[in-house]
Amino acid sequence: KNQVDKFCSHFLCRCGGTVGAILTCPLEVVKTRLQSSSVTLYISEVHLNTMAGASVNRVVSPGPLHCLKVILEKEGPRSLFRGLGPNLVGVAPSRAIYFAAYSNCKEKLNDVFDPDSTQVHMISAAMAGFTAITATNPIWLIKTRLQLDARNRGEKRMGALECVRRVYQTDGLRGFYRGMSASYAGISETVIHFVIYESIKQKLLEYKTASTMENEEESVKEASDFVGMMLAAATSKTCATTIAYPHEVIRTRLREEGTKYRSFFQTLSLVVQEEGYGSLYRGLTTHLVRQIPNTAIMMATYELVVYLLNG
Repeated sequence: KNQVDKFCSHFLCRCGGTVGAILTCPLEVVKTRLQSSSVTLYISEVHLNTMAGASVNRVVSPGPLHCLKVILEKEGPRSLFRGLGPNLVGVAPSRAIYFAAYSNCKEKLNDVFDPDSTQVHMISAAMAGFTAITATNPIWLIKTRLQLDARNRGEKRMGALECVRRVYQTDGLRGFYRGMSASYAGISETVIHFVIYESIKQKLLEYKTASTMENEEESVKEASDFVGMMLAAATSKTCATTIAYPHEVIRTRLREEGTKYRSFFQTLSLVVQEEGYGSLYRGLTTHLVRQIPNTAIMMATYELVVYLLNG
């Protein structure tokens, strides 16, 4: 029964992830463009007057709305769904592998460490992230390349199969694993997210238990409990994403075609040297707008399904 319950919960999470991927694809494209080195395509020159009256140019980092406007004007609405195919192909196995690995690892580690301790949550989240990243990195690389393929209206766009062929011809099989070092660094985001989430969830559970004991009532899940879990997921994801976000920018740069970026630390150093520390947080607002509600709904759905299946 436990295996059936896990399968059902993982399946429903995959369905939720697929719907979320479709609805938030435009935000994903904008975020990826802002993270890339081609962000200069969306930058406007601002003319300022100096004290002496001379005119100088200053490069201003574009905002999400400006980037969105340029994409719509130059490439058309269809460009906002670039990379959706690989995203849909990858989101189901990625989420399935992740949640399966997380729950299985947590179940086994509960017999080794204190049940549901911080150690258990950290190790489980890290192992789940490592497993999912290794298995699905080629799909995400193709998605990123397609999203960065900026072409004017009427020009022939690169398809997924053509992208696969170009990657293989240029870099061989190794090319499909570009940016994986940055993805591994991003496991820290997953660890932080789950540690904070499980901590808040535990506090909510303790409060609920204490409240029911005082009123001598049976502890039953209510709608407010799942709202609390959504808020816990949103809070933990916001903290984790803000702390670990630079790895997203580094990963996008490493996945660019014909790039000068070679390794994680070399890319980090080069981006900071050429563009400043602020460039490591380009696209953060768009990423948060996309990720926070998606994560909140996904985690609450997962908890609800597990609760219903466990009776």
